[in-house]
Amino acid sequence: MSHDHDHDHDNDGHHHHPRPKSDVELRAEALEALLAERGLVSTDAIDAVVELYENDIGPQNGARVIARAWSDPEYKRRLLANGTEAIAELGYGGDEGHTMVVVENTPSVHNVIVCTLCSCYPWPVLGLPPTWYKSAPYRARVVAEPRAVLREFGLELAPDVELRVWDSTAEVRYLVLPERPSGTEGWAEDELVALVTRDSMIGTADAAEPAALV
Repeated sequence: MSHDHDHDHDNDGHHHHPRPKSDVELRAEALEALLAERGLVSTDAIDAVVELYENDIGPQNGARVIARAWSDPEYKRRLLANGTEAIAELGYGGDEGHTMVVVENTPSVHNVIVCTLCSCYPWPVLGLPPTWYKSAPYRARVVAEPRAVLREFGLELAPDVELRVWDSTAEVRYLVLPERPSGTEGWAEDELVALVTRDSMIGTADAAEPAALV
Protein backbone atom coordinates (compact mmCIF):
# COMPACT_ATOMS: atom_id res chain seq x y z
CA MET A 1 0.00 0.00 0.00
CA SER A 2 1.62 3.22 -1.05
CA HIS A 3 0.70 6.75 -0.19
CA ASP A 4 1.99 10.17 -0.90
CA HIS A 5 1.09 11.74 2.42
CA ASP A 6 2.12 15.22 3.35
CA HIS A 7 2.39 14.40 7.03
CA ASP A 8 5.30 13.28 9.14
CA HIS A 9 4.89 9.64 10.02
CA ASP A 10 6.19 8.05 13.14
CA ASN A 11 8.19 4.86 13.09
CA ASP A 12 6.99 3.70 9.72
CA GLY A 13 9.91 4.64 7.56
CA HIS A 14 7.97 7.32 5.73
CA HIS A 15 9.34 10.78 6.32
CA HIS A 16 7.70 13.73 4.70
CA HIS A 17 7.63 17.38 5.46
CA PRO A 18 4.88 17.95 7.99
CA ARG A 19 1.99 19.93 6.60
CA PRO A 20 1.77 23.42 8.04
CA LYS A 21 -0.57 23.51 10.99
CA SER A 22 -3.80 25.35 10.44
CA ASP A 23 -4.53 28.59 12.26
CA VAL A 24 -7.11 26.79 14.37
CA GLU A 25 -4.63 24.11 15.45
CA LEU A 26 -1.95 26.69 16.26
CA ARG A 27 -4.40 28.81 18.25
CA ALA A 28 -5.64 25.77 20.15
CA GLU A 29 -2.11 24.68 21.03
CA ALA A 30 -1.11 28.19 22.13
CA LEU A 31 -4.23 28.58 24.24
CA GLU A 32 -3.76 25.19 25.84
CA ALA A 33 -0.12 25.95 26.71
CA LEU A 34 -1.02 29.35 28.13
CA LEU A 35 -3.90 28.08 30.26
CA ALA A 36 -1.87 25.20 31.64
CA GLU A 37 1.14 27.44 32.32
CA ARG A 38 -0.99 29.87 34.33
CA GLY A 39 -2.55 27.06 36.28
CA LEU A 40 -5.99 28.06 35.05
CA VAL A 41 -6.87 24.62 33.77
CA SER A 42 -5.64 21.15 34.55
CA THR A 43 -4.68 18.73 31.83
CA ASP A 44 -7.83 16.80 32.83
CA ALA A 45 -9.92 19.82 31.90
CA ILE A 46 -8.11 20.07 28.58
CA ASP A 47 -8.79 16.38 27.98
CA ALA A 48 -12.47 17.03 28.68
CA VAL A 49 -12.55 19.79 26.06
CA VAL A 50 -10.84 17.51 23.53
CA GLU A 51 -13.40 14.81 24.35
CA LEU A 52 -16.20 17.31 23.73
CA TYR A 53 -14.81 18.19 20.31
CA GLU A 54 -14.15 14.54 19.44
CA ASN A 55 -17.63 13.34 20.26
CA ASP A 56 -20.01 16.27 20.14
CA ILE A 57 -19.06 19.50 18.40
CA GLY A 58 -16.95 18.18 15.52
CA PRO A 59 -19.11 15.24 14.43
CA GLN A 60 -22.26 17.37 14.47
CA ASN A 61 -21.27 18.69 11.05
CA GLY A 62 -20.96 15.17 9.69
CA ALA A 63 -24.20 14.13 11.39
CA ARG A 64 -26.03 16.90 9.52
CA VAL A 65 -24.57 15.69 6.23
CA ILE A 66 -25.72 12.12 6.94
CA ALA A 67 -29.19 13.17 8.14
CA ARG A 68 -29.65 15.26 4.99
CA ALA A 69 -28.67 12.25 2.84
CA TRP A 70 -31.16 10.03 4.70
CA SER A 71 -33.92 12.63 4.23
CA ASP A 72 -33.24 13.81 0.69
CA PRO A 73 -32.60 11.22 -2.05
CA GLU A 74 -31.33 13.88 -4.45
CA TYR A 75 -28.80 15.14 -1.89
CA LYS A 76 -27.71 11.56 -1.20
CA ARG A 77 -27.14 11.03 -4.91
CA ARG A 78 -24.98 14.16 -5.07
CA LEU A 79 -23.12 13.18 -1.88
CA LEU A 80 -22.13 9.78 -3.26
CA ALA A 81 -21.26 11.25 -6.68
CA ASN A 82 -19.13 14.13 -5.37
CA GLY A 83 -18.68 14.20 -1.62
CA THR A 84 -16.60 17.37 -1.60
CA GLU A 85 -19.20 19.44 -3.44
CA ALA A 86 -22.20 18.04 -1.58
CA ILE A 87 -20.58 18.60 1.82
CA ALA A 88 -19.66 22.14 0.76
CA GLU A 89 -23.35 22.77 0.02
CA LEU A 90 -23.92 22.60 3.78
CA GLY A 91 -21.03 24.96 4.43
CA TYR A 92 -18.40 22.43 5.53
CA GLY A 93 -15.02 21.95 3.91
CA GLY A 94 -11.53 23.34 3.81
CA ASP A 95 -7.95 22.17 3.76
CA GLU A 96 -8.56 18.99 5.72
CA GLY A 97 -11.44 17.92 3.54
CA HIS A 98 -10.58 19.10 0.05
CA THR A 99 -11.32 15.71 -1.53
CA MET A 100 -14.06 13.91 0.35
CA VAL A 101 -15.34 10.53 -0.78
CA VAL A 102 -18.49 9.19 0.85
CA VAL A 103 -19.00 5.41 0.92
CA GLU A 104 -22.43 3.96 1.65
CA ASN A 105 -23.23 1.11 4.01
CA THR A 106 -25.97 -1.21 2.75
CA PRO A 107 -27.43 -4.49 4.03
CA SER A 108 -24.74 -6.30 2.00
CA VAL A 109 -21.73 -3.96 2.29
CA HIS A 110 -20.09 -2.40 5.36
CA ASN A 111 -17.36 0.22 5.05
CA VAL A 112 -14.74 1.24 7.59
CA ILE A 113 -12.05 3.93 7.31
CA VAL A 114 -8.46 4.00 8.48
CA CYS A 115 -5.28 5.87 7.71
CA THR A 116 -2.56 3.26 7.80
CA LEU A 117 0.34 5.72 7.67
CA CYS A 118 -0.79 8.41 10.09
CA SER A 119 -4.15 9.86 11.04
CA CYS A 120 -5.61 11.51 7.94
CA TYR A 121 -9.16 12.26 8.91
CA PRO A 122 -12.09 14.31 7.58
CA TRP A 123 -11.73 17.17 10.07
CA PRO A 124 -14.42 19.49 8.66
CA VAL A 125 -17.13 16.88 9.22
CA LEU A 126 -15.78 14.81 12.11
CA GLY A 127 -13.71 17.24 14.19
CA LEU A 128 -10.77 15.70 16.04
CA PRO A 129 -9.77 12.10 15.41
CA PRO A 130 -10.27 9.83 18.42
CA THR A 131 -7.12 8.56 20.09
CA TRP A 132 -7.71 4.96 19.01
CA TYR A 133 -8.01 6.00 15.34
CA LYS A 134 -4.42 7.25 15.49
CA SER A 135 -3.12 4.19 17.33
CA ALA A 136 -0.79 1.74 15.60
CA PRO A 137 -2.84 -1.35 16.58
CA TYR A 138 -6.04 0.00 15.01
CA ARG A 139 -4.21 1.16 11.89
CA ALA A 140 -2.55 -2.21 11.35
CA ARG A 141 -5.24 -4.58 12.55
CA VAL A 142 -8.26 -3.03 10.85
CA VAL A 143 -6.55 -3.85 7.54
CA ALA A 144 -5.32 -7.32 8.55
CA GLU A 145 -8.36 -8.52 10.51
CA PRO A 146 -11.15 -5.97 10.17
CA ARG A 147 -13.96 -8.27 11.31
CA ALA A 148 -12.15 -9.03 14.56
CA VAL A 149 -11.52 -5.33 15.20
CA LEU A 150 -15.17 -4.44 14.57
CA ARG A 151 -16.22 -7.27 16.92
CA GLU A 152 -14.11 -5.63 19.63
CA PHE A 153 -16.02 -2.40 19.00
CA GLY A 154 -19.21 -4.39 19.53
CA LEU A 155 -20.16 -4.61 15.87
CA GLU A 156 -20.78 -8.17 14.66
CA LEU A 157 -21.16 -8.43 10.88
CA ALA A 158 -22.98 -11.34 9.28
CA PRO A 159 -20.66 -13.60 7.26
CA ASP A 160 -22.36 -12.65 3.99
CA VAL A 161 -21.77 -8.92 4.48
CA GLU A 162 -18.85 -7.67 2.38
CA LEU A 163 -16.42 -5.57 4.41
CA ARG A 164 -14.51 -2.81 2.62
CA VAL A 165 -11.62 -0.98 4.29
CA TRP A 166 -10.84 2.49 2.91
CA ASP A 167 -7.40 3.96 3.51
CA SER A 168 -7.52 7.74 3.86
CA THR A 169 -4.63 9.83 2.61
CA ALA A 170 -3.63 13.45 2.69
CA GLU A 171 -5.34 13.84 -0.69
CA VAL A 172 -8.52 11.82 -0.16
CA ARG A 173 -10.57 11.56 3.02
CA TYR A 174 -13.39 9.06 3.40
CA LEU A 175 -16.66 9.37 5.25
CA VAL A 176 -19.05 6.47 5.85
CA LEU A 177 -22.75 6.96 5.16
CA PRO A 178 -24.27 4.56 7.72
CA GLU A 179 -27.54 2.75 7.08
CA ARG A 180 -30.60 4.64 8.24
CA PRO A 181 -32.01 2.86 11.30
CA SER A 182 -35.40 1.24 10.85
CA GLY A 183 -38.31 2.81 12.67
CA THR A 184 -37.32 6.34 11.64
CA GLU A 185 -39.78 6.74 8.77
CA GLY A 186 -41.23 10.22 8.84
CA TRP A 187 -38.55 11.56 11.19
CA ALA A 188 -37.44 15.15 10.64
CA GLU A 189 -33.85 15.82 9.65
CA ASP A 190 -33.09 17.36 13.07
CA GLU A 191 -34.33 14.19 14.77
CA LEU A 192 -32.21 11.99 12.52
CA VAL A 193 -29.05 13.98 13.38
CA ALA A 194 -29.23 12.60 16.94
CA LEU A 195 -28.83 9.04 15.64
CA VAL A 196 -25.58 9.72 13.77
CA THR A 197 -22.52 9.00 15.91
CA ARG A 198 -18.91 9.75 15.11
CA ASP A 199 -18.05 6.06 15.11
CA SER A 200 -20.85 5.27 12.65
CA MET A 201 -19.23 7.74 10.22
CA ILE A 202 -15.87 5.96 10.65
CA GLY A 203 -17.54 2.58 10.26
CA THR A 204 -16.69 1.08 13.66
CA ALA A 205 -20.36 1.24 14.69
CA ASP A 206 -23.83 1.44 13.22
CA ALA A 207 -25.98 4.51 13.65
CA ALA A 208 -27.85 4.54 16.95
CA GLU A 209 -31.26 2.88 17.09
CA PRO A 210 -34.27 5.09 17.92
CA ALA A 211 -34.72 3.27 21.24
CA ALA A 212 -31.24 4.46 22.29
CA LEU A 213 -32.51 8.04 22.45
CA VAL A 214 -35.20 7.30 25.03
